[in-house]
Amino acid sequence: MRTRRSVLSLAAASIAAAQETDTLFVCPMDPGVQSKTPGKCPRCGMILELGLPEPLEYRLNTTIVPAAPRTGATTSLTFQIVHPKTGKPISRFRELHEKLFHLFLISEDLSYFAHEHPDPLPDGRFRFHTQLPIPGFYRLLADFYPEGGTPQLLPATLHVKGPRQPFTPAVPVNLTAALRTDPVEPVAGLKTMMFFDLTPFEGVTPWLGAWGHLLAAGTDLVDLVHLHPVWEPYRNTVQFNMIFPRPGKYKLWAQFQREGVVNTAPFEVIVKALG
Repeated sequence: MRTRRSVLSLAAASIAAAQETDTLFVCPMDPGVQSKTPGKCPRCGMILELGLPEPLEYRLNTTIVPAAPRTGATTSLTFQIVHPKTGKPISRFRELHEKLFHLFLISEDLSYFAHEHPDPLPDGRFRFHTQLPIPGFYRLLADFYPEGGTPQLLPATLHVKGPRQPFTPAVPVNLTAALRTDPVEPVAGLKTMMFFDLTPFEGVTPWLGAWGHLLAAGTDLVDLVHLHPVWEPYRNTVQFNMIFPRPGKYKLWAQFQREGVVNTAPFEVIVKALG
């Protein structure tokens, strides 16, 4: 599980555990997956690394053109990654789930969601062009892996003005997904198992190195969690495990590929307080 607040602490803890147990091969995306032998992560398919470097949070510089975006007009986003210690721009990246850069865009009212892949530029920056339909605040979440560092999950924001434009929310195209949770009422701070039953399952294949991708967002867009399945699908069910950071309402976007089509299934979950 990769949570915006805990990604660095998880990496640090996994490195310490690896040193104590002589378990040296660690998944850079899911640091809790460790092995004494080389291989691939059973959750996300990434190659296990022989230890991880010191976890540092890099800086994400975002350039927005025009500076005051408007709904329905093209907005250009350029992302530059800066080393936190040297202050120098990063120009080399490793693939993270078959791409160099993943970008999630979520509107303030949680009705707009997109999972995109900006184009790399020769100098190491990434650029993406979009037209945003809803006025207001957007949370951007950048997912990337700088060479020599650890995978990053960094936020940015932008504000869009103008009238609301018509758009089609992200919904499944050629399958249906039903969600079951255990416990039935999730509790903040405790593990929740989430089972997505996919119909039909025939034709479902991995996408971007995993059987599914899940992004969870609190209604205030502070807590952002990026998940992958905990293991191979069982019959027609794909399972994710999650620890919700705080009580309240969460919006989930689960993504599965069937017959070459990426399906995005939105859900809402109410999380109770412990005790």
